[in-house]
Amino acid sequence: MTGASRGLGRAIAERLASGGATVICVARGTNADAAMQAITAAGGKAESRGVDVTDAAAVEDLIKSVVETHGKLDILVSNAGITRDQLMLRMKRADWDEVIATNLTASFTLCQAALKPMIRARGGRIVAISSVVGQAGNAGQANYAASKAGLIGFCKSLAKEVASRNVTVNVVAPGLIETDMTKAITESAKTDWASQIPMGRMGTPADVAAAVSFLASDEASYITGQVLAVNGGMYM
Repeated sequence: MTGASRGLGRAIAERLASGGATVICVARGTNADAAMQAITAAGGKAESRGVDVTDAAAVEDLIKSVVETHGKLDILVSNAGITRDQLMLRMKRADWDEVIATNLTASFTLCQAALKPMIRARGGRIVAISSVVGQAGNAGQANYAASKAGLIGFCKSLAKEVASRNVTVNVVAPGLIETDMTKAITESAKTDWASQIPMGRMGTPADVAAAVSFLASDEASYITGQVLAVNGGMYM
């Protein structure tokens, strides 16, 4: 579970743990420790690993370590993501490169490493967290939208490659969700956005976690290559 330190990642980690999974909470440094502690305090099983997902060698070592310790890897949730918002004419190349590296290329590295044990075990679940912005676009977020749209195309292609090995690959695309990332949005802007949502409210991390939990479960064994939008009808 990458990006497990807060927001969506932490909610997903806690939901999977409550369902009986041993969750490897991944984030930079010690950022995932709090998620691990919350899970274990609630009676679940979790570990914390400090890994920068843009470091390919560290990611490969992470997957190898998990398999060596636990004997298998059943579920990969690729959630780590950042924003570096700016209008295109003012966007720095570094802002583009950093967002693509974290939001898209890291998923390539994670999936390539995770597929080896999953294919050997003849089964696995991969769920990537995209965004409504990857489906609809958004001014000032060309880098973020490109990374999240790319993630959808990547996962659909990968799903076709590994379906015969009983490995499913799906995407969850959240809309406007109450997280630390959206706290920076002004209240007036939130009101404007909410007015465009048919359900009339922002979503919660628990809404997204429920969708991920389903796609990671045995109940979703015949679902692959899909984008499950969790957005209250914001984009259909």
